[in-house]
Amino acid sequence: MPQTATTTRSPDWPLQVKAPGTHDWERTAARWLRELLPARYGGYLTLNRHPAVLVRHVQLQLQHEMRAVRVALQTSRAELPRLGVAESVIENTIRMYAVELEQLGRLSRGVRLVNDALCAARRRR
Repeated sequence: MPQTATTTRSPDWPLQVKAPGTHDWERTAARWLRELLPARYGGYLTLNRHPAVLVRHVQLQLQHEMRAVRVALQTSRAELPRLGVAESVIENTIRMYAVELEQLGRLSRGVRLVNDALCAARRRR
């Protein structure tokens, strides 16, 4: 299982997901993926029953979140002063957005790794 070793050694492999090939790893992957979506998606059976659809939706969700954070980051200095936000708060907000963008990137890489492992598992069946 060379891919399993490579995948799980990556610092981007989610800690909440068991290593591919281990007992119940796909269930832990699906649970982690569902946790990345807003709670309102929890009731959609299609997402719960079809990991490929779940992964695709999570990837799209993260792409949109990253886009929103980038816009917020890029427009903070221009828009927040007009709202009466203090300069120190603006600086903290910019740092917050930068940290969030890094976190979203890490999550996105983790989703890609989990997706690759899920696809490999489907091919082996």
